[in-house]
Amino acid sequence: MAFGLHDLLACLELRAVRDGVMEGSNLDIGYHRVFGGQILAQALMAAAAASPDKSVKSITVLFPREGDTGQPMQYRVVKTHDGRTFGSTEITAQQGDKVIAVALVSMHIAEAGPYHSHGPPEVGGPHDAVAHTYPMIPWEVRSVGGVDLATDAVGPAALELWMRAADVPAEPAVHQALLAHASDLTLIGTALRPFEGLSQASSTVSLHTAVTSHSLWFHQPLRLDEWVLIAQHSPLVAHGRAFGRGDVFGATGELVASFAQEAMVRPIAGPS
Repeated sequence: MAFGLHDLLACLELRAVRDGVMEGSNLDIGYHRVFGGQILAQALMAAAAASPDKSVKSITVLFPREGDTGQPMQYRVVKTHDGRTFGSTEITAQQGDKVIAVALVSMHIAEAGPYHSHGPPEVGGPHDAVAHTYPMIPWEVRSVGGVDLATDAVGPAALELWMRAADVPAEPAVHQALLAHASDLTLIGTALRPFEGLSQASSTVSLHTAVTSHSLWFHQPLRLDEWVLIAQHSPLVAHGRAFGRGDVFGATGELVASFAQEAMVRPIAGPS
């Protein structure tokens, strides 16, 4: 697996293949299954392209099947509502006749009104955190407290990350799509932190893991070329599923986005 930010940006450039259908290339992640964060990001770009007068307010995606990196992903776009300030768009990600993911996207034109924003946790700044490499996140990431989800050290089901992607296009949907891509990566590992002997590295070794649904809400304009703080936690793992959620705080400490995810976490049966 070796892809850079330019590869990720390239896969966000969707091509129109026919009326209402767009196509995108897949990231080379060294594995046959398409990364869910890529599908999130591409579905968001497809919705944004269909409603250029509005911005993405929220996106919810269900993942009924895994995608094959050997086939391009096509996105069928249906605008179900297009009002003066709000809109709704359905996105279906397909490979041939196989439905890989289904998304419902809410669009909105920013309006004036009352304002309140919850503040970030007191975890210090990005320069107090530890530089960390996530191969699936091709930009600068720093982990608060040096937490490494690839180790099986027991800890609370929480994670705070600072991140910044320099030199990205100014288009707001691109910044939203990059966050969508990154938000899919670390919630399962966060949920597994309380369990001795388990970690994000346990996937395909002792655990079957797969995201089943993922939602993001964009509250305010987001700039990922400035430092943002992602604070996430998992309040529950039960019945073969893990649930996690997170908040994203901008450079000035304002809440700019939130996300939530449910995933399958199923032990791999050993030899009988």
